[in-house]
Amino acid sequence: AAMRSRAEVDATLQTAKLNPAELLPAVHCLSFGPQAGGGECCLLQLEPGLCAELEAGHSLVIRGEKDEHAVLCSKDKTYDMKIADTSNMLLFVPGCKTPEQLNADPASCNIIHSQIAGFSNNYWELRRCRPKLKKLRKLLMEDPYNGPDSQKDQTSTFSKYTTEDLLSLIQASEEEILHQLQVIDACKIEGYWRILDFDYEMKLLNHVTQLIDSESWPLSKVPLCACLEELGSLEPREMIEHILVSYGRKYVDAGEVFFEMHEDKICRAIAQMLLQNAVKFNLSEFEEVWQQSVPEGMTTRLDQLQGLALVDKSSRPETIFLLKVEDLPEDNQERFNSLFGIREKWTEVDITPYIQDLCAEKQTVGALLTKYARSSMLNGVKVYNSRRPIS
Repeated sequence: AAMRSRAEVDATLQTAKLNPAELLPAVHCLSFGPQAGGGECCLLQLEPGLCAELEAGHSLVIRGEKDEHAVLCSKDKTYDMKIADTSNMLLFVPGCKTPEQLNADPASCNIIHSQIAGFSNNYWELRRCRPKLKKLRKLLMEDPYNGPDSQKDQTSTFSKYTTEDLLSLIQASEEEILHQLQVIDACKIEGYWRILDFDYEMKLLNHVTQLIDSESWPLSKVPLCACLEELGSLEPREMIEHILVSYGRKYVDAGEVFFEMHEDKICRAIAQMLLQNAVKFNLSEFEEVWQQSVPEGMTTRLDQLQGLALVDKSSRPETIFLLKVEDLPEDNQERFNSLFGIREKWTEVDITPYIQDLCAEKQTVGALLTKYARSSMLNGVKVYNSRRPIS
């Protein structure tokens, strides 16, 4: 295209009935460059925090397998990616000067000829989202660890996963994945992340609690060295330490390592062991057996079972059954469908442990219930049921 002259620009302004005095003196003349094809470039809209991370030289990663919706992860956060269409065509102009820059440079040439290198009608929009961590447990549960003598472990055909594997398979940031591995008490065995088989975990916990009992140690001060010394002949020492880390808080006193055992977590695990073999359990009988089953000096309370078991107050006698939050769907609507399939009407107290993990940043359980359930009064108590018929 021929370069435009100032006279041609002025004539065009006159035709457009624009007053040159109201405009900046510099004029941008745009022409399409030879490579200005669409679809070559993708635009990504970043919040300032993410922008700063890129400028500091950190990388952002897009994660997801072929059948999953892509997410973008920084070191510690996860974002949903959605395409936003725009009615204004977005042009890429290398070395483009903004009005502010032109104003600051009074010597700026009268006519600036720029070539458009590309264009786009949409851009990727990021929305902070919950990391999709359910798959992490699912992958590790394919092949739980049964102990060093297990024949199953030698012959298993399931994949085992390193940190690198999990980073490529799980749609979450590295920090969120590593934190979740701690939450689910995973441990590294020969470089692979594993979850202990529940029966094996209970066997290890039982060894530890029996030792605490026989040595009459206070639950707040269980010595690591003595545990490894006493139990090392029964099970691998790193497994004994893993159980202490899972069920206690590690601290150092006078140069020696001790653990303060978590009473609630131990009581909860023993309740799970009792409940997993029965469909429903008479509540008062369960409470009695449970209290007898926990180590001396520990007190069982039903609130230790939030997100693990549910009490049915409507049955006579009252019953309790296993309902683990980690077995429920990760998607909000599917989670509510599943819960309303189990029970038609829920009180806020009962449903909270089963939806708490769905709350996005600064979102409350109340806001979730307003969106996915409808409320009514039942015998003076507010209850929630499904907004849609449950098939």
